[in-house]
Amino acid sequence: MIDSRISPHTDWLRLAEPLALDSGQTLPDVRIAYRSWGQLSAAGDNAVLVCHALTGSADADVWWAPLFGPGRTLDPSRDFIVCANALGSCYGSTGPASPAPDGQRWGARFPVITVRDQVRAHMRLADHLGIRRIRFVIGGSMGGLAALEWALLDPARVGAVVSIAASGRHSAWCMAWSEAQRLAIAADPNFRGGDYPPHDPPDAGLAAARAMAMVGYRSPASLEHRFGRATTQALFANGGGAEPAIRGWLRHHGRALTQRFDANSYLTLLNAMDSHDLGRQRGVYESVLRRITQPVLIGSVISDALYVPAEQHTLAFLLPRGELFEIDSEHGHDGFLIDAARFEPRVRRFVERLPADGAPASSPPASQLRYAW
Repeated sequence: MIDSRISPHTDWLRLAEPLALDSGQTLPDVRIAYRSWGQLSAAGDNAVLVCHALTGSADADVWWAPLFGPGRTLDPSRDFIVCANALGSCYGSTGPASPAPDGQRWGARFPVITVRDQVRAHMRLADHLGIRRIRFVIGGSMGGLAALEWALLDPARVGAVVSIAASGRHSAWCMAWSEAQRLAIAADPNFRGGDYPPHDPPDAGLAAARAMAMVGYRSPASLEHRFGRATTQALFANGGGAEPAIRGWLRHHGRALTQRFDANSYLTLLNAMDSHDLGRQRGVYESVLRRITQPVLIGSVISDALYVPAEQHTLAFLLPRGELFEIDSEHGHDGFLIDAARFEPRVRRFVERLPADGAPASSPPASQLRYAW
């Protein structure tokens, strides 16, 4: 667990019971790191949940700052806003960097988890906090996958969903990007067949994986506009000539991730995303989408080359109460972060139409709340 990177405002919940996983295993002694803003109403009906992306943390007010503040989508004066670190990550919630029951790091022994497992863990957190109604769940990228799962796993509590730059099931294209990054980490000599000592992590492999990811997160236009043929003062290895600036940018992002993230957590989360399929063990995918009766706002970055726009168009078409909005960004997938200030008004208009008490359409009385796993 990378404690030095965890906000001092973070709180923790230790689950009283082991968490049952989709794999059939159980995960003992689960801790969930989370942050909150605002106050929960006496009725417990003004909650908003924010779900983070792959290497994100519970600090939603940092990475999605344009959505926070009075009169904005995430308004602490109106709502009780919660963002929890995902199961399997390394920003405080239980993951491969956490101690196992034997006192050693879980490492490569950490069980296989799914996005559904992550949501179930956070449902326990919502129970602990006394949340009875969730006005909406919002997330982008991996967080957008989780937001959609919330609608099916906890339909009696979730009033609406906002899913941005995400899909209803991971495509072969997304899985190919994931596998390329796994191979980069596995090729690092320090990885040693799936594990490594904490003092000697596979930094080179993780940095290479991050560089691959950054290419997929941006678009050709974005990189051309920012770098073009620009060069740095660094010289090529064989001497003579300045180095293209884009190379230094990719190395910088690779090094930065190794200083704040755990390689096995990265692999665990890639695997969780690759298993994402709303139809898995529920039935025909299209029919399962039609079971999501809450209002759902689907955000699509028009230049996204990872979760391509066609996936969001399909979601909005099949969801009974789906709405689509397009984010006119040249930055590719990362437009869901970089251009948040531009699309915040559109999301705000959607959530302003929702009931103040977060009650979903045709929801049962509070005494009949049930989970739909």
